[in-house]
Amino acid sequence: MAKPSEDQQRALAGLLGLGNHSTRKSHYPELAVRLDELEKERNRYKWLFEHAVHGIFQASLKEGLRAANPALARMLGYDDPQEVLFSLADLAGNLFAGGAAELETIGDILLRERSLLGYETQLQRKDGSHVDVLMNLLLKPDQDGLVEGFVADITERKLAQQHLQQLNDELEQRVIARTNELLDVNRNLQQQIVQRAEIERALREARDAAQAANRSKDKYLAAASHDLLQPLNAARLLISTLRERQLPTAEQVLVERTHQALEGAEDLLTDLLDISRLDQAAIKPDIELYRLDELLAPLASEFQLVAEAAGLNLRVRIGDFAVRTDLRLLTRIMRNFLSNACRYTAQGNILLGARRRGDYLRLEVWDTGRGIAEDRLDSIFLEFNQLDVGRAADRKGVGLGLAIVERIAKILGYRVLVHSRPGRGSMFAIEVPLSHDVPLPANVVVQQHPVAGNPLPGCRLLVVDNELSILESMAALLGQWGCEVLTATDQDSALEVLQGQPPELILVDFHLDHGVIGCDVVTHLREHFAVIIPAVMITADRSDQCRRSLQKLGAPLLNKPVKPGKLRAVLSQLLG
Repeated sequence: MAKPSEDQQRALAGLLGLGNHSTRKSHYPELAVRLDELEKERNRYKWLFEHAVHGIFQASLKEGLRAANPALARMLGYDDPQEVLFSLADLAGNLFAGGAAELETIGDILLRERSLLGYETQLQRKDGSHVDVLMNLLLKPDQDGLVEGFVADITERKLAQQHLQQLNDELEQRVIARTNELLDVNRNLQQQIVQRAEIERALREARDAAQAANRSKDKYLAAASHDLLQPLNAARLLISTLRERQLPTAEQVLVERTHQALEGAEDLLTDLLDISRLDQAAIKPDIELYRLDELLAPLASEFQLVAEAAGLNLRVRIGDFAVRTDLRLLTRIMRNFLSNACRYTAQGNILLGARRRGDYLRLEVWDTGRGIAEDRLDSIFLEFNQLDVGRAADRKGVGLGLAIVERIAKILGYRVLVHSRPGRGSMFAIEVPLSHDVPLPANVVVQQHPVAGNPLPGCRLLVVDNELSILESMAALLGQWGCEVLTATDQDSALEVLQGQPPELILVDFHLDHGVIGCDVVTHLREHFAVIIPAVMITADRSDQCRRSLQKLGAPLLNKPVKPGKLRAVLSQLLG
C-alpha cells in the first residue's frame, strides 16, 4: 500500500492539532515552553485517537477520507488505517452499503444542517460483509467541506434488538394463541353455563313435578286413608265388642284372628302414612313444657291392658320431672317402644321408666324378651326390617315402626339408644332435654291395675259421627262397657237426642258433613248447656292443623282406627 501523501499527513496533523512549530522553538524561549506544552497535548490526543474504542475519521466532501484511526480500520476488517482512506470516487462503493445515493443524502444533510447525529447505517467490510454502526458527523465551519465523524459498532445492540423483537414476536404469538385458547375456553364455559342453566331448569321442573306429585300423593293418601280407616275403625270396634263377650271356642278363635288381621292392617296404614309425612317434612315439632306424668301416664294406662292381655307385667317408674318437647311426637316414639316390647316379649316384665342423665332425661322401655343379636342392632331402624320372634310371628308388621322412631328423633334432635342381650331382653331409650321448671301436678293417675268398665257404667255419653257404621260400632262397644250411649250425625240431631240434658262426655269425629268440624260442635254444646263438657276427638286426620285446633279446644285426640284399650283409658281418665 502506498504511503500517505503529504496532504493526508497534513490532514491528520490538523485533526490532531499538529503543526510545524519545531523550527521556531530555538528562536523564542517562551514560545519553546508553550510549544512543549502543546507537544504534550498533541501526543495525548494522538494516543486517544490511536487507542479509541470507537472509530474516528476526517473526510472531505470533495476528496474523500483523509484520516482514520485504528479502531475504524478494525471495525471494517482492515489491518492498517491507511487502507480505509478511500477517495471520493471509491467511497460510495467501498464504504457505505447504500452506495452513492446514501453518500449523496449524507452530504446534502451536512450542507444543510451542519451535522448528522445518531445516524444508523451499515458499512461495508473488507470481506464484503456489513457492520451496523451509529455515526455522528460534524461539518467543520470555515473548512470548505471538512467533515469529522465518530463511528460506534452497534452490531451487538442490533442483535439484541433483533433477539428482543423475536422474543416480542414470539410473545405476541403466544399471547394470540393463549387469547384464542381463552376465547375457546370462554366459549366452552358459556356453553357449559347455558347447558347448566338448562339442566337447572330441567331439575327445577323435575323438582316441581315431584313436589306436585308428592302433594297429589299426600292428598290421595289422606283421602284414601280416611276412606280406608272409616270402615276399619267400625270393624275394629265391632271386633273389640265381640272379644269381650263369652263366645264358643271356635267363634272366639275366629274373632281373635280377625282382630289380629285388623290390627295388622291398622298398623300398616298408620306406619305408611307417618313415613310419607316424615319423608315430606310435613311434620313440624311444637315444643312445649310438659310434666313427665302428663306424657307417660296415658301410655301406662293404655298399655296396662295390652300387657295384661299378653300375660305380661307392666311396671312404671316415672318420677317428678318435666321436659320441653312435642307431646304428640314423643308419645309416638314411646308408644312404638312399648308396642314392640309387648309384641316381642313372650313372658316376664316390661318396665317404663325415666332416668336423669345430666341435662337430659332418658326415657327407657325395658323388656325380658328374646333380645336382639349385636350384628342386627344397626339394621333394626331400616325400613321394612323386622324380627320374627315371639308373637310377632303370629302378627307380623312391615318393619316401619323403628324407622318412624328414627325419623321423629331426627326431627326433634334427640338421640335414640338401644341395648340388647340375646336371651335376656332389650332396652330402648330416647334422651329428651330436661327442664328445671316443673309445672304443678296434673290431675292424672297411673292405674297399675284398672278395673274393666270402671268408672264407665252408667255414664251418659254422646257420640257424633257422620258414618252410621261407626255410630253403631261405638254404641255397641260403649254399651258393653255399661255406658248409656246417645248417637248423632250432626249438631242439630245431637241437641235433639240430648233432650235438654248435657252428656257427661262427648266423642266426636273431627270431620263431619258439609265442612263442619267436631270442634265447632263441642264448642256449641258447651255454650248451649253452659257447662265445660269433657270431649274426645276422633279422626283419621293426622295434620298439624287438626292438632292445633284440638289444642285450643283442650280435648284429647284419638286417631282412627280407635284402639279400645286406649279409648277406655282416656274415658276413665276424663270421667274418673
